[in-house]
Amino acid sequence: MRVFRFIITTAFLTIFFTSCSSTSTLTMGVLEPARINVPNDVVKVGLINRSLPSEGNKTVDKIDKILSLEGLNLDKEGAEAAVSGLYDELTALKRFESVKVLNDIEVQKKGLGVFPAALNWQDVEKICEENGVDALLSLEMYDTDTKVDFETKMINIPNNLGIKANVPGHKVTLFTTIKNGWRVYNPDHKIVLDEIVENHQVVSHGEGINPMKAVEAIIGRKEAVIQTSTNLGSAYASDLRPLRRRVTREYFVRGTDNFKIAQRRAQTGDWDGAADLWEREVQNPDMKIAGRACYNMAIINEINGDLNKAMEWASRSYADYEISNALRYVNILKHRMSEQRILDKQLAR
Repeated sequence: MRVFRFIITTAFLTIFFTSCSSTSTLTMGVLEPARINVPNDVVKVGLINRSLPSEGNKTVDKIDKILSLEGLNLDKEGAEAAVSGLYDELTALKRFESVKVLNDIEVQKKGLGVFPAALNWQDVEKICEENGVDALLSLEMYDTDTKVDFETKMINIPNNLGIKANVPGHKVTLFTTIKNGWRVYNPDHKIVLDEIVENHQVVSHGEGINPMKAVEAIIGRKEAVIQTSTNLGSAYASDLRPLRRRVTREYFVRGTDNFKIAQRRAQTGDWDGAADLWEREVQNPDMKIAGRACYNMAIINEINGDLNKAMEWASRSYADYEISNALRYVNILKHRMSEQRILDKQLAR
C-alpha cells in the first residue's frame, strides 16, 4: 500500500510541476554549414584511391583475404564501390563543375589496414595540375577484417526425401568490419581540409551440418559489404553540403494573461500572433515579466531567421532584466551567427 501511495504521489507531483512550468518547448529547423568547408575557388575535384595494396604489401593483403573467408577481390571491389558512391553523390549534389575519378595515377598506395601518412604536397600539386582539378578527395584506407563465431545447435535441413529434420549442426556468424579513411587535399593553400577514419560492421549468418557448410550457407555477405561501402562513399560526399537539423528552444508561457494566450496561439502555429502579445509586455513594470517578453521576442526573431535582432532581444533580456535563460541563449545565438557566416559563403558558390 505504501509503495502504491508513493507511485501515485510521484506521478501527481510530476504532472503538477510539468503543468506549472514557466516555459514550454518548441522545435525548429536550422540549416548548418557543411562539415567539410571547401573554399569557393575549388570548382573541379579529383577522386583517388590510395587503398589498393602496393607490390610490397601483397603478401600481407592476401593473408588477410584468406582469413576473411571471402573472394580475393573483396577489398578491391569494396574500395571501388566506396569511391563510386562518393562520385555519384558528388555528381548529384552539383556542388562542383566537374568530378573526375583518377585511376591511372602513380600515388603511394597502402594495403595494410592502417591510415597512411598524407601525400606530400609536391605529389598532390602534380596530380591536380596533370588532371586539371583544384583539389583531391582520397580514399586513404580501405580494409575488411572478419571475425568468426561458431555455435553448435540443432538445425533444420532437408533429408533425402526433402523433408526438413532437426539434426545437430553449426551456426556461424561472420562479423565483417569495414575500415575506411578519407582525406581532402587543397593544394593551393597546402591544407588537408579533412581527414577521418571510421569503422562499420556487417553481420552475416549461416547454418550447416559442419562449420564449412555453415560458411557456405551464408548468402549475400559480399553484396552487403559492397553496398555498405557504396553508402560510406555517399555519406562522405554528404559532408560537403549544408545539412538541416531540428533544434529545441524554450520560451516563456507564464507571467500574464497575454503569455497564456500567446502560448495557445503558438500551439496552433500562429507565432506572429503570439509575438504581438509578447511585444505588449516588453515595457511591463514588472522586470521579470518584461525580461521574459524580451526573451520570447528573441525566440520569434530566430524563428523568422533574423539572428541579429534575436541577439539584441536576448542580450536585453539578460543585461536589463537578469533573465538567466537569456545568457545561455545569447551563447547559442553567437554560435549560430558564426555558423551562419560560414553557411552564407558556402551558399554563395
